Amino acid sequence: MKVQRLRVTFARDEEQKYITHLDLMRAWERVLERARVPVALSKGFSPRPRIALAAPLAVGVTSDCEVLDVFLSERMPLARFIVDIQAQLPNGIRLIDVTEAPLGMPSLQSLLQAAVYVVEVTDPRPIEQLQRALDEVLARDELPWEHRRGDDVRRYDLRALIFDIRVCRSPQGTVQLTMRLRADEQGSGRPEQVTAALGITERPLRIHRSRLEIQQPSLALAAHRAAGRLAD
Repeated sequence: MKVQRLRVTFARDEEQKYITHLDLMRAWERVLERARVPVALSKGFSPRPRIALAAPLAVGVTSDCEVLDVFLSERMPLARFIVDIQAQLPNGIRLIDVTEAPLGMPSLQSLLQAAVYVVEVTDPRPIEQLQRALDEVLARDELPWEHRRGDDVRRYDLRALIFDIRVCRSPQGTVQLTMRLRADEQGSGRPEQVTAALGITERPLRIHRSRLEIQQPSLALAAHRAAGRLAD
């Protein structure tokens, strides 16, 4: 039974950027177990800890805005949770914030709206030329795209996944792109595909997720209740 929902914001630093989403979830399960947190379990033949991440983070990407919901079977003071968890976190995973969220609120995944990435790339073009390429992409109504994984080919409109892009030259001479990309049930933008669409041939030197935009709990809870009334 779930009696408490804690929302954990954490960072994934350089030391942990090459672990997979599955490895990250397993790491959190071990941390919670070692900290003796009373995590609620799922039902069925193979019960699993009731934890949910807002959005998977691609391998090689760092972040300081990852959000994880942890459902507890017993209430636990936030201060004690923070102390116990911090004592068990591996290098490269940093706790940033812990708050309590309403139990009846919809899932994190359904509340996620967008993600902001800071992407560092190398490109010899003048910044004005890069800005023109960026403006051309944003001016398009659609941008047909193909994503290949083995023999599978997925076709979609990349433009629909791009909300905004800003560009500047860093002091080191590299190009820094700040991208606000869709991250909801309609699709998720991938920074490396956006750089390719801008004509940047080299893979990004660094990709960092700096913000997740999640619908406000009060608004989400009201919408969730309204949907329930309509379904009745």
